[in-house]
Amino acid sequence: MKLATWNLSGIFALALGLGLLLISSGVRAEETDPNEIVRKARENNLLDGSEGLSTMTIANKKGQKRVRKMVMVSKLFDKGKTEKKFIRFIEPADIKGTALLTYDYDKKDDDIWLYLPRNRKTRRIVASDKAKNFMGSEFTYADMTPADLDDFNYTLLPAESVDGVDCYVVQAVPKDEDVEDENGFSKRVSYIGKKDYVTRKSVYFDLDGETWKTLSASNIEEIDKDKHRFRPKLLVMTNQQNGRVSTIKVEKLQLRKEIPDEYFTTRYLERE
Repeated sequence: MKLATWNLSGIFALALGLGLLLISSGVRAEETDPNEIVRKARENNLLDGSEGLSTMTIANKKGQKRVRKMVMVSKLFDKGKTEKKFIRFIEPADIKGTALLTYDYDKKDDDIWLYLPRNRKTRRIVASDKAKNFMGSEFTYADMTPADLDDFNYTLLPAESVDGVDCYVVQAVPKDEDVEDENGFSKRVSYIGKKDYVTRKSVYFDLDGETWKTLSASNIEEIDKDKHRFRPKLLVMTNQQNGRVSTIKVEKLQLRKEIPDEYFTTRYLERE
């Protein structure tokens, strides 16, 4: 009887120990798997629906500035697998009405359309154009939609701190030349907060392997408190090669789940 009791206790202790081992191993694997870290960072940025107002400032190396204001709405489709985003510039007068529509798919190439009111035409941004500058800024069309996670090989580098926040450091390298050309960089190193999975900084390297530009993200705000979704309210892209700096300051951003689907059509894109 004592032997049987001991066996049951021993089995229970062994099972508990194995359970704790599996749990702790899962945590360690998650914390050291760069693919999982990047996936969480992307998921953390998704809002069911949103609307906002932003100011883009473009400065050259002499400090001369151009200021542009834009409104934006976004919405998730296909059970969260597709994010659609609509951006329209409202100031200054010479670009007023210019609009961008993006479909960010989970597992296939994104769709991007640009409407230019001057010639009243909508142009589809093809893959070879995605690495080009968006509206004269240091942000590219590729920067306007998250890249397909499967297009890159990820490596976890030693952790670092950014503005006092402990961060995972993940290096992303395009899997082939097509992905390189489409995104315009040979390597990107991202600094992702360990607690909130918000990307605080990304350093881009050009196709020759030289440091190209750095994106800094700050003024982090929890927009969706139920799902714990965060967004930076200030983005600064600094081009180390030409001395130009482009800033996007989010003036207003709020959840808005009931957004009409028609906002995300090329027909609506052409309304002025």
